[in-house]
Amino acid sequence: MMDDIRLFLQQLRVICVKEIMAIWNDPATRRIVVVPVIILGFLFGYAANYNLEDAPYVAVDESRSYDSSRLLSRFDGTGLFHRVATLQNPDEMGTIITRGDAVMAVFIPADFQRKLDGGEKADIQIITDGRNTMTAGLSSAYAAHIVGQFNLERAGRESPVTIESRTWFNPNQITRWFFLPGIIGLLSFAQVFLLAGLSVAREREEGTFQCTILLCISYFWFNVPFAGSLVTFYTALFFYLLSSTGCGLIVSSISKNMQQVLVYVIVFMIPMALLSGIITPVRNMPPFLQLVTYADPLRFALELIRRIYLEGLTFGELAWNFVPLTVISLVTLTIAGYLFRHHMN
Repeated sequence: MMDDIRLFLQQLRVICVKEIMAIWNDPATRRIVVVPVIILGFLFGYAANYNLEDAPYVAVDESRSYDSSRLLSRFDGTGLFHRVATLQNPDEMGTIITRGDAVMAVFIPADFQRKLDGGEKADIQIITDGRNTMTAGLSSAYAAHIVGQFNLERAGRESPVTIESRTWFNPNQITRWFFLPGIIGLLSFAQVFLLAGLSVAREREEGTFQCTILLCISYFWFNVPFAGSLVTFYTALFFYLLSSTGCGLIVSSISKNMQQVLVYVIVFMIPMALLSGIITPVRNMPPFLQLVTYADPLRFALELIRRIYLEGLTFGELAWNFVPLTVISLVTLTIAGYLFRHHMN
């Protein structure tokens, strides 16, 4: 038994070395494997950002009073909101938001100061651009916090209850830290799926993708701290890429040309990415879709990569996630082997 395992590992090592050499000795393949990954890694790192870092807004201050000026100065002093216009006509707010020049508008009515001085409830209106629900939600939340602090300061007292929050594994809640480890899994799957699918259609082997490129971009360029073990990380990648290769080889065995491979890759990649949890959590999906995700290797790979990368969990703590990847690998590689034996000339 041990001799068979040792022989298998030796054969696997020889194949890996051969494939890596084949990639680097072929300039065209080298460009296909390396260049898109570097470009997409930087693109996702900079563009995939849900943090509200710069929120232009417009203000309509019909009150023109001491307290209305103090309230608007709180918005201006956050470093997050910056006022792009102070309007005289409330009807102009919609035009500026529709044009995309502002994500939020603050309207203070003429009776604002009078109601405050009289101890009445003084309303202001916050309008956000709902075309981007994430930005709209964050803008409203920050605006509510600013107004709440203004109320406490004007009342001359502190809130009886204060919140001291701590965010584990991502202290500053930077969405880039969430996306980049996930992109390692997504782009790795795309590369392996595509290259394995093209291997027979092009009558040559093209090898597997080097996830280290994306790891280096995340860690060294975007400074996303790596909390786990590299051994556990690459063990997870091994099982993940094995299952991805099985999926790609099935596509390769049933495709007659490169065009069919590309169609199959697109058809399978989009649902698998959506079901993986990279955009929305799996637990938020309907129950029947949650069952479907058990057949998606990307779901378990993303959880492994993120939890190893950000939380530093060990192999033993994540052992359950290796089970479905192993099952998917065995099933897909078995099916691919059957299809190659019975449907290929």
